Amino acid sequence: MPRPFRFSAAATTTDPNAFVEMARRAEDLGYSTLSISDHLDTQFAPMVALMAAAAATSTLRLATLVLANDYRHPAIVAKEAATLDQLSGGRLELGIGAGWMQADYDHAGLRYDTAGTRIARLAESITVLKGLFAGEPFSFAGAHYRIDGLASTPAPSQHPHPPLLVAGGGRRILTLAAAEADIVGINPGLAAGVLDARAGASATASATDRKLEWVREGAAARLGDIELQTRVHLAAIHDDPLGLAEAFAPALGMDPADALASPHALVGSVDQCVETIQSWRERWGISYIGIGGAAIEAMAPVVARLAGT
Repeated sequence: MPRPFRFSAAATTTDPNAFVEMARRAEDLGYSTLSISDHLDTQFAPMVALMAAAAATSTLRLATLVLANDYRHPAIVAKEAATLDQLSGGRLELGIGAGWMQADYDHAGLRYDTAGTRIARLAESITVLKGLFAGEPFSFAGAHYRIDGLASTPAPSQHPHPPLLVAGGGRRILTLAAAEADIVGINPGLAAGVLDARAGASATASATDRKLEWVREGAAARLGDIELQTRVHLAAIHDDPLGLAEAFAPALGMDPADALASPHALVGSVDQCVETIQSWRERWGISYIGIGGAAIEAMAPVVARLAGT
């Protein structure tokens, strides 16, 4: 039986009042979750901002989409995530990734290691997080992290831990996500360290088919326990989908028709958008849809039609 649809709204504003109002509005419109990314540019810090959203709402879930693993030691992430989960009444979804935006690393003086090294470090971090969330003294000795008998408190409210979301666009990261995460995010490939025309080839429907094969292989028997998520980078209720695609697709290195078939674009009438999302679930099993903050009002009728179905 397919998973019911749910939707997240991505927060981007740095106006305190607007941020809180957006959280309340997303909850009122039927979005299950407020998400926030993790970069060192002009945005709020994820954990702190999500606590403000938690205080302003009652049922809205709170997602880091996603924390860059290299920016924090996993022992600190475990402590902060468990605290947020406790204070929010068990509403956290802990998204974590290997880190991809090279500009963040460069400006902060962080070493931008190879993708393989960053993913290996993330794999160790996930092991540490799960060990610390158990609430017992935990030890670990890896190539990147060492934990010596640490009993991390408080324990998270959700058991055994907040749902873990790992997102990516390459085989190694998606194989790790399939083996370890509760929610697997299907992303364009961002190996270049920037979001530009080089990402287009990895965002097509056929590229997504390959990604789902990697997920199925990595998940094996636990595939049925995984929720599949996509982040929609262009969402618009529009009476000329192809015309809009022709305007934006070249910047992402995509043919307009391929762009409209991608699970990262959602353009058309309300009925067309509903049909498109339903086709994503039928073809790929994707049921968790991330919408950019600027489009949450426009996409509200789509959310109303599909959420929970």
